[in-house]
Amino acid sequence: MERTTVESGTEWETAAGYSRAVRVGPHVSVSGTTATNADGGIVAGDAHEQATRAIRNVERALAEAGGDLADVVRTRLYVTDIDDWEAVATAHEAAFGGVRPATTMVEVNRLIAPELAVEIEADAIVAADE
Repeated sequence: MERTTVESGTEWETAAGYSRAVRVGPHVSVSGTTATNADGGIVAGDAHEQATRAIRNVERALAEAGGDLADVVRTRLYVTDIDDWEAVATAHEAAFGGVRPATTMVEVNRLIAPELAVEIEADAIVAADE
């Protein structure tokens, strides 16, 4: 089966040896994604703003892999403060409300940078091109 990688072009991927997303057949896995801009710089904001930005970055990776948010079947939400769950959940619902993927939210001690409050992973199944 063909394997396609999606790169964002930021230093994070080459430094850690990973791809923003990988598609094998109809399956797309999007790596942990945070609130970053096109250059990989962190975009400041509260947990809701960061979750919204991270989801937009997930959406961009999915598009490059031939999919979109409607194809998402699973998300994993990592938060540094579980008290932010409602703010993160509101951003998730705004993006995935009609899709309703299986999801997990867990509190973690910290993320790669101290100003990050949220990291999001996604798995999608994309229909074959017809």
